[in-house]
Amino acid sequence: MVLVTGGAGFIGSHLCEALLQQGRRVLCVDNFCDFYEPSVKEQNIASCLQHPEFVLERADIRDKEALERIFERYNISAVIHLAAMAGVRPSLLYPELYTQVNVMGTLNLLELCKQHNIKHFVFASSSSVYGNNAKLPFAEEDPVNEPISVYAATKKAGELLCYTYHHLYQISVVALRFFTVYGPRQRPDLAIHKFAALMREGRELPVFGDEASSRDYTYIQDTVQGVLRALEYVKKGCVYEVINLGNDRSVTLSELISALEEVSGIKAKLMHHEDQAGDVRHTRACVTKAHQLLNYRPSFDFKQGLLLFWQWFTRGE
Repeated sequence: MVLVTGGAGFIGSHLCEALLQQGRRVLCVDNFCDFYEPSVKEQNIASCLQHPEFVLERADIRDKEALERIFERYNISAVIHLAAMAGVRPSLLYPELYTQVNVMGTLNLLELCKQHNIKHFVFASSSSVYGNNAKLPFAEEDPVNEPISVYAATKKAGELLCYTYHHLYQISVVALRFFTVYGPRQRPDLAIHKFAALMREGRELPVFGDEASSRDYTYIQDTVQGVLRALEYVKKGCVYEVINLGNDRSVTLSELISALEEVSGIKAKLMHHEDQAGDVRHTRACVTKAHQLLNYRPSFDFKQGLLLFWQWFTRGE
């Protein structure tokens, strides 16, 4: 049985579906927190709940006693740890909460893996750990010792804890640095989803800084395939690897807005603001290592993925 923490979220729900399609038993642990509307997460896993090999446990990864009961009850063979407080900007407002969930929650899971002799662990890290690294694309060997947000610092801390438990207890770990993931079910606080909603309502889009900042947007199905391949990789031996999962292409904010106008047929209204603290200016993934170790090949180009997102968005699912 594969344990997926945060399995009712955007990435987690797609991953749970993919694991079930592979014929695996899936244990989803999610606390349905109110970072965004919990009913959205309920809808995300509605189809999974109909599957006989899917089990849902409502629990918070900060609650070690609840996690202990889950680890004792189920025969878990691998952990895919996606659960986290997400987002750069809110992490500046709630640093203690982000540290408790993202650092202590990760520690709780690693401790239970040690106690129950679970040797396969996939950790969801983030491209935010690169900070304002001037070198593009970002490669795994680049320095990541200067995070510019609490969220980034907690993700770097998670990578370090994973390495420590790999070294001490021979837990096989792949830490995946996700670059901006988009597609159906994307969280409503993320730019593409937020902009789409505002454009449909005829409201102004908040644009921070100039429109030259850029992100490496990665379509959800490409990200899921990368996670599935990482799950296979951790079973090959006692490994510890940090691997980028991106698209190896940056899209500027200006290009994003133009592409949204194109797929929606709606002209965007813009409201410009100053840069926000904690935001990195550019992201772009070097995916050479992912290709070499995981045979990872992102297949969705940005406009193709954006159209699929818009079609989902307008269906109101």
